[in-house]
Amino acid sequence: MWKINEDLDIKIAMAEIENVSMPDDKTAFEELIKLAGKYHHQFSGISIGSVPGVSEVRKFFRKIGIDPTKHRPSSEALLNRAIKQKNFNQINPIVDVCNWCSLEFLLPLCAYDSDKIIGDVTVRIGTEEDSYLGHNRREVNLNKRYLLSDETSAFGSPITDSIRTAVDENSENISLVIFAPADYQDELLEKRLNIFIQRIKEFCGGNCSKKEILRT
Repeated sequence: MWKINEDLDIKIAMAEIENVSMPDDKTAFEELIKLAGKYHHQFSGISIGSVPGVSEVRKFFRKIGIDPTKHRPSSEALLNRAIKQKNFNQINPIVDVCNWCSLEFLLPLCAYDSDKIIGDVTVRIGTEEDSYLGHNRREVNLNKRYLLSDETSAFGSPITDSIRTAVDENSENISLVIFAPADYQDELLEKRLNIFIQRIKEFCGGNCSKKEILRT
């Protein structure tokens, strides 16, 4: 079971995809690079905060005291990389789809290996005891930040995720998550979740066994 544990200004769209594969396919990565190039030409030279959609995500970060210009939502970090023409790393098709969708929707999103998640999942605010080794191989401090936690420890956030539940070449079942402000339109969020699911299935196969939008 997934739930939002506190009265937070946040909404979560999630889905479970079973029996995925990890083909040697660069199509999703190529789409990511194409979109990054489009954003560079469209938004280069303007304040990143003026890009449509950025302020919405910044808003729900600020409501819990996070300065999003210092601790960027993962979607804004991708946008910043695109505008400045920094390199993107190809990891695997699932991660490539995640980055492509996150950059397109300008919402933080992620995929986790469901078999590495232990028990129920809670969306909550972190404490001084919450931290994990992130994808950048650095310890991520989650105190007073949004996070996802299973019955053992935190494993994800809209800033960066943990290595513990990362998708890899052996992953068969995955959990998809999109973070959004609480006032984000349900219809639009569901539409974007469906696009996310469709792209995963297109490039990695599998079948969707569950999808829902979680609210406080």
